[in-house]
Amino acid sequence: MKFVVTVALALFLLTVESVGVKYLGFSVTRIDVTVAMIAFLALRASVMEGAVSAVAIGYLLDLMSGRPTGLYTFLGVLMFLFGRLSNSFFDVRSAPSFALFAAAVDAVHGLLALFFSWMTSGSVGFSLGGFVFQVLLTGAAAFALYPLLRKVDPGSERPEIGALR
Repeated sequence: MKFVVTVALALFLLTVESVGVKYLGFSVTRIDVTVAMIAFLALRASVMEGAVSAVAIGYLLDLMSGRPTGLYTFLGVLMFLFGRLSNSFFDVRSAPSFALFAAAVDAVHGLLALFFSWMTSGSVGFSLGGFVFQVLLTGAAAFALYPLLRKVDPGSERPEIGALR
């Protein structure tokens, strides 16, 4: 059930993002709400559930982006695994720390998407200001989405430092 809710939420957020970016006039940048969702899955979901959800979310992003097919599906799973690995190094328990975590995941995601697009097509338009603005917008969206994502998957919190395990 959680998988269906996650995919439906991702589809809804992708639709809102594409309409919002168009009406706000962001022609150079976008808001990666899907990367924020994948970052949340990396923190809370089991490996199999998160990987399958990351594939579905990445595929939805592939369908709506117009980039080479499979790029965002691959990057979704890769970012999920990157988030799982980095989860052991960072303590993410609040909305501000989640926003920083999601912004960092989005920065890596954006750079890898740029690299793989450059490898396949040879020339890719890149704007440093647009990229930085995208990472900042993704962090802000992650901050706003954190309470909603916690309602979808309350999960198990890490124990407080010094608490008995």
